[in-house]
Amino acid sequence: MEQRIRVLVAKPGLDGHDRGALVVAQALRDEGMEVVYTGLRQTPAQIAAAAVQEDVDCVGLSCLSGAHNELFPEVVRLLKEQGADDILVVGGGVIPQEDIPFLKEHGVAEVFTPGTPTSITADFIRAHVKRKRMTFQKAPKKIAHIGIAVKNLEAALPFYIQHLGLTLLGTETVESEQVRVAFLGIGGSRIELLEPTSADSPIAKFIDKRGEGIHHIALDVEDVEERLRSLQTNGIPLINETPKPGAHGSQIGFIHPRAAGGVLFELCQYPDAAAGKEEGKHE
Repeated sequence: MEQRIRVLVAKPGLDGHDRGALVVAQALRDEGMEVVYTGLRQTPAQIAAAAVQEDVDCVGLSCLSGAHNELFPEVVRLLKEQGADDILVVGGGVIPQEDIPFLKEHGVAEVFTPGTPTSITADFIRAHVKRKRMTFQKAPKKIAHIGIAVKNLEAALPFYIQHLGLTLLGTETVESEQVRVAFLGIGGSRIELLEPTSADSPIAKFIDKRGEGIHHIALDVEDVEERLRSLQTNGIPLINETPKPGAHGSQIGFIHPRAAGGVLFELCQYPDAAAGKEEGKHE
């Protein structure tokens, strides 16, 4: 399910007419967005604070009083001051064409003048919020592990333990992936050796096609479900659209290799911070 866009519709200044703002708010709701309306006569500080508190993707400002050149840039400035400059700001109302370049220079993404179809406003918000979500995606915490496909764990382990000097942290069978895994500690990360437990498993098919070797890179992330949803929304091909169980009680999902030039990435979310540290103790 795609995450709904949240929009805050606000009337800054002393303007006492909100019929147009209410029409736009309802139109955006009809377009599937969540809309928060702040009411009349809001200060820029109140609007910026509400936008941060409500965790919105977009602020829509409406002004009929002629004070837009002062009020709109002030909202943009306050959002930036609070570290929320990723929030899209658009404007509307009785705004002369000659003022629009000034507003855009001061951070207003677009200005919709009277008569603009509400569908155009909705399409603009949808397209630009999607772009911002792509740009401001939170980075993974670290490389959780590098997965290496092997035919037999017992035959492969002596090289890693005796010759590379790595410590065997434990082994585990992951039924969902039809694989037996050996965990080897290296710094704050791991190498995971993957032995297929079935001829039909993805690892067995990988070995049949390419031989033993590096299979995937796993990234430790927060909220794997939301990250997979965001990737799908932005057109990134996935192997798993929703998370599934992984080792150590984690939730995992794979991004299709064609998204990253042939590299298979796994996203891992562990139950809590301690799980990531203690995962090697599971046998």
